[in-house]
Amino acid sequence: MSRAQGTILVVDDELSVRDSLGHWFRQDGYEVHEAENATEALQALERQSFDVALVDIKMPGMDGLELQERLHAIDPELAVIMITAFASVETAVRALKQGAFDYVTKPVDPDELSHLVRRSLEQRRLREENAKLRETIDDLVGGDAIVGESPPMLEVLELIRHVAQTEATVLIRGESGTGKELIARAIHAGSRRRYFPLVPINCGALPGELLESELFGHERGAFTGAQYRRKGKIEAADHGTLFLDEVGAVPPRMQVDLLRVLETKELTRLGANRPVKVDFRVICATNEDLERAVKENRFREDLYYRLNVFAIEAPPLRARPSDVPLLAEHFRQRFARQMDKRITGISPEAMAVLAAYDWPGNVRELSNAIERAMVVGRPPAIRPADLPLRPLEAGERGDSLSAVEKRHIGEILERTGWNITRAAETLGIDRVTVYNKIKKYGLRR
Repeated sequence: MSRAQGTILVVDDELSVRDSLGHWFRQDGYEVHEAENATEALQALERQSFDVALVDIKMPGMDGLELQERLHAIDPELAVIMITAFASVETAVRALKQGAFDYVTKPVDPDELSHLVRRSLEQRRLREENAKLRETIDDLVGGDAIVGESPPMLEVLELIRHVAQTEATVLIRGESGTGKELIARAIHAGSRRRYFPLVPINCGALPGELLESELFGHERGAFTGAQYRRKGKIEAADHGTLFLDEVGAVPPRMQVDLLRVLETKELTRLGANRPVKVDFRVICATNEDLERAVKENRFREDLYYRLNVFAIEAPPLRARPSDVPLLAEHFRQRFARQMDKRITGISPEAMAVLAAYDWPGNVRELSNAIERAMVVGRPPAIRPADLPLRPLEAGERGDSLSAVEKRHIGEILERTGWNITRAAETLGIDRVTVYNKIKKYGLRR
């Protein structure tokens, strides 16, 4: 008989019952094994697994209730259907409380029992599919692993473990390119919301009007060009996590609306009258000094305290130099797979260049550097000439961070002919951040 139809273990001390049940289910395409008592049933389960066990409650020696407990101890997924005389229905109900799938009374109705067996098999199949789906989703939401064994990164990983299972709002601080979104994804992946979406939005990459529509959504006709109703990012994060990247860039007039949504978990789309209930968790990130922004009245104090419930500092790459070789090798392996290129290592000379560099663009800049080296490099290993950077001179290493960053960004701008898009790609940061750095350091062509 086909194993796919299901396997049934019939346990009853009456031969006529075993013969009848065996005959019915074999005709329906099941594989049936029969046992006269509990001992034979347990021995059969040691030899192979079953999908369903049909167990008589009243048997000499070990009765059906005790056998049920033993069967579940061996195979928790086994569906046990109890067979009982009418007078012992209360005993059957007790069996249900102990985990039996269901029960039938004697004389057994073949149609009723067949229906229960099919239902138990369907539920088992659904549980198995659900388990596989959850494993698949866990793989997907896990995304890239956080690479690092330095003390600062071990501290970050410990903080992620602490906060992931809570509903606390998390504020991730750190320079551009330090992996703040990766930390957010790790928190989401470890949370109870991981089977729902993590919805990111870069608040610094959109002008105020567009950001408002992206966050809150809009109704048809809410403004010129709004031809259709559209859900915003907050609604899209229902039951999941909303990741507000560069939250310090939210315009002051929008901060009041954002605070209200965070407090009430209700939003009103642009052009709408009725609020919409939304269940979401908030993780936000910033490379700006929000405390200074509060003092300068650029960021609302009440919103700051609402967001700064649990803070995680993403360390810059220069603060964890021991992680540079690990990250470089991680990126080499990734790009080797993507490009199908047989560059199997990084030469000691190239690694020395990587180790000597201060990485103002942090992990993102390192990723871009390795990607570029993989494009231009030749097997078997990345060489110093393949890297789009130079080792810092001894005197430069003593410079302030601002001076090093200013010098590096200026060099990249000159190298790219002040093409902001190309410079942003090379530095591993967005265009808005490049413009901000140009303004901050007074860089001129």
